[in-house]
Amino acid sequence: MSENFPEKLLTWYAENTRDLPWRGMSDPYAVLVSEVMLQQTRVTAVIPYFERWMARFPTLQSLAEASQEEVLSLWEGLGYYRRARALHRAAGMVMEDYGGTLPGDAQTLRTLPGIGRYTAAALASIAFGADEPALDGNIRRVLSRFFNVTIPIHTSAGEKRLWALAGEHLPAHASRYNQALMDLGALVCTSRTPNCSRCPVKGGCQARVLGIQEERPVRKAKSPIPHHTVTAAVIPQAGRVLIARRPPDGLLGGMWEFPGGTQEAGESLSACLRREIQEELGVEIAVGETLGVYDHAYTHFRITLHAFQCQLVTEEIQLREHTDWKWAGVGELDGYPMGKIDRQIARYLQRNQ
Repeated sequence: MSENFPEKLLTWYAENTRDLPWRGMSDPYAVLVSEVMLQQTRVTAVIPYFERWMARFPTLQSLAEASQEEVLSLWEGLGYYRRARALHRAAGMVMEDYGGTLPGDAQTLRTLPGIGRYTAAALASIAFGADEPALDGNIRRVLSRFFNVTIPIHTSAGEKRLWALAGEHLPAHASRYNQALMDLGALVCTSRTPNCSRCPVKGGCQARVLGIQEERPVRKAKSPIPHHTVTAAVIPQAGRVLIARRPPDGLLGGMWEFPGGTQEAGESLSACLRREIQEELGVEIAVGETLGVYDHAYTHFRITLHAFQCQLVTEEIQLREHTDWKWAGVGELDGYPMGKIDRQIARYLQRNQ
């Protein structure tokens, strides 16, 4: 690393620190919430969720005492719901095992649900002043360019190289330094068209010297993203609609949905929906008119969901895949946490009731 890199970076940071609601908070819990929310999510999306979360759950105890339903409702729309469930479990563990006080060392923090190597290091550094290297997406990009890392960053070899670089060049009092690297990646060393003229450490950047800064970081070639066709049943009865809760683990775990599932090869949409409802709830349905078609992209696949108005033919519901079911009034659906598409269907029903 070029001489005076930390000094130049910290001087720049003092004048260009992002104004974020969790910056400067002395409560480690607030830092934990922000770091978990920022996993795979942009800062601009996180800010309003963080503010609402801290207003409702200002302490670890208040979060630990909340129901999963309320936790998921407050998280709704932020995605990657396993983070909310893990954060909820972590709060309970801290209350039970650590007397309500977050442990301050990275190794112990990693024993809590949802806290991996980066989150533990960032929390230990930012909240507790530990000299721990951190490696989020912004820091990966900065280090990859500055040191011209030629290994794809999301391979085990790439991860090992970047963690080694982060540790080798870590100054004492690493909290501000780690945050400075994060802000440099967010504001200057951006993923597209980095603004090298504004970079305080451009003189030592190996990728810039070679003119290949936009070719770093190196990434593995992406595989084609699978696309699935999905169906969902809107089943009314006496002014209410049938909703079911997904299993606690996996995609959208613990969220409520209009039941249905993925179309198989050679299967019509109506046949798919009848089969899925039989497999999930043990009842027969008659499939009626289409209520809407919805597209959505998840991390590793995309779906097109077809929602249908349906009627029960048999009525003895049996939970086979879900953990609960309810007849919910259309006006009550806001009280049930849902994924994005199910919420869109609920909104449609509310507009047209």
